[in-house]
Amino acid sequence: MPIDPPPTVHPSARVHPTAEIEDGAEIAEGVAVWAQAQVRRGARVGAGTNLARNVFVDEGAVIGERCKIANNVNVYKGVTIADEVFVGPSATFTNDLFPRATSEDWVLVETRVERGASIGANVTVRCGVTIGEYAMIGAGSVVTRDVEPFQLVLGNPARHHGWVDVSGQLVSRDDRRPS
Repeated sequence: MPIDPPPTVHPSARVHPTAEIEDGAEIAEGVAVWAQAQVRRGARVGAGTNLARNVFVDEGAVIGERCKIANNVNVYKGVTIADEVFVGPSATFTNDLFPRATSEDWVLVETRVERGASIGANVTVRCGVTIGEYAMIGAGSVVTRDVEPFQLVLGNPARHHGWVDVSGQLVSRDDRRPS
């Protein structure tokens, strides 16, 4: 088994002494990694991103630039988060549609979060979905299907509740996207 290179941590990144950055991880310019966070090998964290206390970034996960990932968030393998995304406290992503403790032949199912999306506290995102640009996911929601750009979804399962603008303000409660 090949040995991973040491982690690449930009000199301007701030990493708390209790955080763990594994060999092969990439931490870009201006990243802040707070207490008890863990970034696994092969994970990439973009410039200016903030990983709060107890964030877990799995092998191969990708987090873009200028993101805010709040306390206790889990970003598993197969998840790609674009630039300027907010992920609220204790939100989690999944990566297996049929999880079993003893399964050795699980299939990784990828998830994408597009630029500027906001995911509220305690949201669960089922693998295989795409959350569109600047979409807004309300706190406590369970996302089981794709979310359109600028769409506001709430609940379990998350359902359409309107449309937001780039700043996250509600602009319409109609089913049709405003022009």
